[in-house]
Amino acid sequence: MAETPPESAPDPVEVEKRRRLRGFLNHLIAYFAVMVVLVPVNAVLDPTRAWFVLPLVGWGAPLALHAAYAMGLVGKKPGAGA
Repeated sequence: MAETPPESAPDPVEVEKRRRLRGFLNHLIAYFAVMVVLVPVNAVLDPTRAWFVLPLVGWGAPLALHAAYAMGLVGKKPGAGA
């Protein structure tokens, strides 16, 4: 009879990476959902001025920073110690 190896505890570094990615994906979904609404609202209410670009860029910049954080390019590296 073959023994199954005991389940090991999840790697804290992997757990942190998944948490960062999940947070970024939620942020990205919210961004696109709002932009999908703002662009047609702009087209209907004021087609001569493209004011939707302001929130598009204004929210897009922090979203890009969040992407860098989720990829581990900025901030404390997961598992790097204190």
